[in-house]
Amino acid sequence: MLKTALQPRWIAGLLFALVISTVFVLLSQWQFSSAESEETGEPRATEDVRPLTEAFTPGKPMYETEADQMVSLTGSFDPDRSVLVQERLQDGEMGYWAVTAFNVDGAPSGEFIPVVRGWVSDPEDVTKPPAGEAAVVGRLLPSEAPLPATPEDGRVTALSTAELINLWDAPAYSAFVTASEITVDGAPVDNGGMETVEVSAQPEETPVNWLNIFYALEWIVFAGFSVFLWWRLVADEHNRSLEDDEYEDEYDDDYTDATEPDHDHPSSEVTK
Repeated sequence: MLKTALQPRWIAGLLFALVISTVFVLLSQWQFSSAESEETGEPRATEDVRPLTEAFTPGKPMYETEADQMVSLTGSFDPDRSVLVQERLQDGEMGYWAVTAFNVDGAPSGEFIPVVRGWVSDPEDVTKPPAGEAAVVGRLLPSEAPLPATPEDGRVTALSTAELINLWDAPAYSAFVTASEITVDGAPVDNGGMETVEVSAQPEETPVNWLNIFYALEWIVFAGFSVFLWWRLVADEHNRSLEDDEYEDEYDDDYTDATEPDHDHPSSEVTK
């Protein structure tokens, strides 16, 4: 079969099949790259600050479209309802989140929302929450899952609103806010040694177009089929040449048998 494949016309056929396969592979790569496309709709405006009472309703779970929204809220901090959330990283250093309940103006049933006022490496650096009417701007995030271990009074291992509701015996939003700005009477609050907790919005998922994935796989099949087709044609040509050789051998044998004299039955001659 190799002898057949090395014939000039079949070498040319192989080159043509490889060119076709290359084109199909390039088309497949293009389909794969087109499989991930941007959202056709408008992106979520998470960086546009919205009032908390409009962005999220207490008493219900948070949906993905509601998370990461920058919100504003007014009300007052409750200094008797504060905790430290352990094992929080800030710039590669382990520390604590200082969290205080914030009584939200306009909440339907007087719900509070936990507000992360800042991060500290040493619990001694936590400042007291500001008194009086305050305004907070920050990022709205979903509640974390509660963890079984509570190390000591005033400290928790997760920022779970369900755990804080039981701890403080008061209704709450099923979410929390990481404060980027806290003001009282329009003036920024002095956080002392506490650092602001900066949380960026999570990137939106890129949708996958499965139809493009299907087309990409089709092009790969076509690329393989073009080479297979060349191999099949060469194999058929090789089999035909074998059949022709076999037929010629049989024909030669038959012709030889027909032309050779029959020594067992010599032809009779008339003897005079």
